[in-house]
Amino acid sequence: MTGTEKTGTGKTGTEKTVNEGMRRPVRHGTRTGEDIWSGSWVTERLGVELAGDESLPGLLGLALRRNPKRAHLLVSNVLGKHVPQSPSVVYGHGVALGRRVRELLGDSAEDAVVLGYAETATGLGHSVADGLGVAPYLHSTRRPVTGTATAGGFEESHSHATSHLLLPEDPSLLAGDGPLVLVDDEFSTGNTVLNTVRDLHARYPRGRYVVVALVDMRSPADTGRLDEFARGIGARIDLVTTASGTVRLPDGVLEKGQELVARYEGATRGDRSSAAASGPVARFPAPPEGDARTPSPEAGARAHPPGTRDVVGSAATAAGTQPAASGPHPADGPGRATRVDLRWPDGLPDGGRHGFTPAHRARLEHALPGMAARLAEALPEDTRRVLVLGFEELMYTPLRLAGELERTVRADVRFSTTTRSPVLAVDDPGYAIRTRLVFPAHDDPADGPGERYAYNVAGGGFDAVVAVVDSAADTPALHAPDGLLARLAAHTPQVLLAVVPSYVPAPQDAPKDARPDAPERPATMLPEPLRGPAFSSYAPEEVGWLLQDLSDVTLEAPTEEREEAIQSGGAHYAESLPVEYQPSEQYQELFHAALNESAARLAHAVGVVTETVLAERSPRPVLVSLARAGTPVGILMRRWARYHHRLDLPHYAVSIVRGRGIDANALRWLAAHHDPRDVVFVDGWTGKGAITRELAQAIEEFEKTEGITGFDPEIAVLADPGSCVRTYGTREDYLIPSACLNSTVSGLISRTVLRADLVGPHDFHGAKFYRELAGADLSVAFLDAVSARFPEVTDAARAQAKELLSTDRTPTWEGWAAVERISEEYGIHDMNLVKPGVGETTRVLLRRVPWKVLARTGAGSDLAHVRLLAQQRGVPVEEVDGLPYTCVGLIHPRYTRGATGADGKAVTR
Repeated sequence: MTGTEKTGTGKTGTEKTVNEGMRRPVRHGTRTGEDIWSGSWVTERLGVELAGDESLPGLLGLALRRNPKRAHLLVSNVLGKHVPQSPSVVYGHGVALGRRVRELLGDSAEDAVVLGYAETATGLGHSVADGLGVAPYLHSTRRPVTGTATAGGFEESHSHATSHLLLPEDPSLLAGDGPLVLVDDEFSTGNTVLNTVRDLHARYPRGRYVVVALVDMRSPADTGRLDEFARGIGARIDLVTTASGTVRLPDGVLEKGQELVARYEGATRGDRSSAAASGPVARFPAPPEGDARTPSPEAGARAHPPGTRDVVGSAATAAGTQPAASGPHPADGPGRATRVDLRWPDGLPDGGRHGFTPAHRARLEHALPGMAARLAEALPEDTRRVLVLGFEELMYTPLRLAGELERTVRADVRFSTTTRSPVLAVDDPGYAIRTRLVFPAHDDPADGPGERYAYNVAGGGFDAVVAVVDSAADTPALHAPDGLLARLAAHTPQVLLAVVPSYVPAPQDAPKDARPDAPERPATMLPEPLRGPAFSSYAPEEVGWLLQDLSDVTLEAPTEEREEAIQSGGAHYAESLPVEYQPSEQYQELFHAALNESAARLAHAVGVVTETVLAERSPRPVLVSLARAGTPVGILMRRWARYHHRLDLPHYAVSIVRGRGIDANALRWLAAHHDPRDVVFVDGWTGKGAITRELAQAIEEFEKTEGITGFDPEIAVLADPGSCVRTYGTREDYLIPSACLNSTVSGLISRTVLRADLVGPHDFHGAKFYRELAGADLSVAFLDAVSARFPEVTDAARAQAKELLSTDRTPTWEGWAAVERISEEYGIHDMNLVKPGVGETTRVLLRRVPWKVLARTGAGSDLAHVRLLAQQRGVPVEEVDGLPYTCVGLIHPRYTRGATGADGKAVTR
């Protein structure tokens, strides 16, 4: 293993250099002929030397910069900032470091948060978070955002722009006590890390920090400072790097460096034509006005030999193998570029400025192939070499786009980003920064206007450049005659512009999880949700019930009496409750057997539907299950999100009543506490789709009467045998064991109740908590049995979700059509008396007065409990060939008093 890791006992420990025996001087200068390591130019003129691992020259080069605090600049060849590099190389280095951190932290990696530094390490930090797999990510920023509170800040002593802000959308992101992983491109003095930890530890103390960098370049004195600091705050600080070494600085290096920079830049400003006259290096043609490249006198007549290959770590990485097609290429007008619509997913953050979760990453990865395909379509057919150019702090999104483009096209794809850091450009093979494009800032920076730079782009032999910026930077300055697009157009035949929407979090004084345009909180104050153990046998964090407790009210009646009351008085079915079915010992054995047999299949479906929701509906959805069949499914989805994405999703249960719609007060409460666009309604399964249509109609009516918009009536279900929805775990019709029982598998909660004398205009719908049935409760056992199978189905569930997301899932309403046929064929003539699917058939047998059960010929163990219930109720089971469902329950159209119509009232015969 290369790199250094801080290990030890207790909270502080001592640092151990894993590759200590590999430390030896790294020579910079000619080894054989023209084989020159990057950095030799600086070494020869300033005496600056690198010493360390053998891999160091492949990772770093040296350059000079205009900075009063540090003259030299360590130029990374694998960071994707100053040197165009293969995106797979850039991303791979970060992911590999993240995987090492995950191995180092073990189980505590589940609670880690990754923090990257602006601007250079925003993409590296994000890649490290991806390597960890389960960690949310945040990067510091130099862009203040109105309405967003600062969670911290610190100074970077040697940087060109020093002040960092921390602006997480979720204020609790940094408040946990899990490990904090800090990522920078280099670990030089340690000052930046010490400033960060000092500030954050005072606000959010924790016991462990991990520092991650591509290279550890500290001096021996600085190495000891980190240990001393860790002991002082009583925390453990680990260090994980790819390579290590030191920079040897001679006396007076700062003054000498400043003099060199002034001399070379002065020559360029004094006579720009001399830059061209001195003779271009092959593949690095002379710069036009605005291109601040300074030729080295020694390099004036020197050219790269034909056929030079790219070498990771050398200055040739920036150049590639092809010459520029015909020198500079003027644009068809100032700053003109072809704009490509990426179709960026709605609400997906453009990066980690305000936080980026594993769920965000899942949505991004789902969208990447389509976005890369749109870029590929816009490229000329004969494109051989492409640069994807990110924008200052916006590194991760362009990096991932470049990586996907690299897999999509045959061309050589490279990645780098613009920067605000001024570096001297010298056209010498032994110098890391060969060319420099200069252009004005184009994102209205808070610190005022200034120059910005793109290095090693001019002369890179690129047939096309894809500039990726956020919408805040898509300004007239970007398109101006001296703007970035015009500078790029002078050096490549094709410039594409892809704009990513700038993510703006909700103002801090807005309701939790609301976006800036979310509806205002209604004046009427509604009660807080009921939670277990006071209401239901579920843990309080699993679900909040937007219901009122009617446990002390007698609402049950025998089935026949209840149905007769409904028919004779026109009463609604939701005004009373059926007597809770008490399963026989044989039936309970069937339940346990069914659960044992189907737990993995259920877990897979839970994973598929949850991954689909996270990728397509919202990165932080608010799960709202339709009580009560949807509630166990909602809890399982919440558990999956926590297991696989470390997301604690809000989950509530609400009432919906056929013929009367969804509880409007529950919707008002949700709109007051969450953005309606984040709400995802959840149910167990679909039959013919009656509730799906009911919800759509109810939401439409609610929006008209309340003026609150944003709720999506699309239901997410575990099983959609009727093809009624787009978001589902499976479209197979099989037994979901929670359908076998009533309250004893639903948190001991009854069906919901809506009766005028019990539910007022400002009340939630009601339900009962059957505490007396606690001895027979299987609610948590059902959830635990399914959750225990998550690890074995994770890969398959994610793969199927990804496959489903790329297919046409438009509902066909096959179930509705099948029910219409059955209704006519059996002379029922009322679709509401036909209950398709295993779940709905079970409900008929448990709660209604059934007529008969239709079973698909050859249906197996999924119907064992249905056959038992039918036998107990004296109901015939008729096998039918070609039945689209596993089974269908029929309520007698003439003899059953409980037959109810679409409005929930008795059918008129």
